[in-house]
Amino acid sequence: MQSMTQSSEGGGSGPGTALMVAQGLGWFSIGLGLTECLMPQTVSRAVGLQGKEAVVQAFGVREILTGVGILMSRDPEPWLWGRVAGDVADLGMLSTGLQPDNPHRGGTKVALLAVGQVTAVDIACASALAHYRVRASRPAIDYGDRAGFPKSARAMRGAALADFDMPNDYRTPEALRSWVDGRPAISGNVEV
Repeated sequence: MQSMTQSSEGGGSGPGTALMVAQGLGWFSIGLGLTECLMPQTVSRAVGLQGKEAVVQAFGVREILTGVGILMSRDPEPWLWGRVAGDVADLGMLSTGLQPDNPHRGGTKVALLAVGQVTAVDIACASALAHYRVRASRPAIDYGDRAGFPKSARAMRGAALADFDMPNDYRTPEALRSWVDGRPAISGNVEV
């Protein structure tokens, strides 16, 4: 799991980005949990769940524990899947506030939309961490014993020029050749 803590190079998405999002979700969980624990009546009224303050506080405790788990863990992926399970519980509880006689049904709809969006982020982040974990666990393929050539580089060096006879039209024109002792310099078939 240590390889997941390194950030990806080039600023693209990678395990470092997923870990940063996970940390953000951990802090978000703690903040939301504290709000639900300290102001259950306000939260219940805002989302249209009056009379369910004890459930809101219980969900707040769950959020705090999940957030601390994400932040303290070397591998936050299981904790993020725990957040997803909690989001499903939140969506189920919030859907009870959609009854026509609920005067705060608009707040319930907004809360459902917000929890749905956070659930999507939770799933994406947990899935990304799972992907990088699986990829990091695969053994690296070693091609060190392969050269791709039938002989070693030393044995093949110069083989192309051993029997090569350069055509005259490939030669440098006499006027452009280097001169040595008043004559164009030519070494065998290849000019120097």
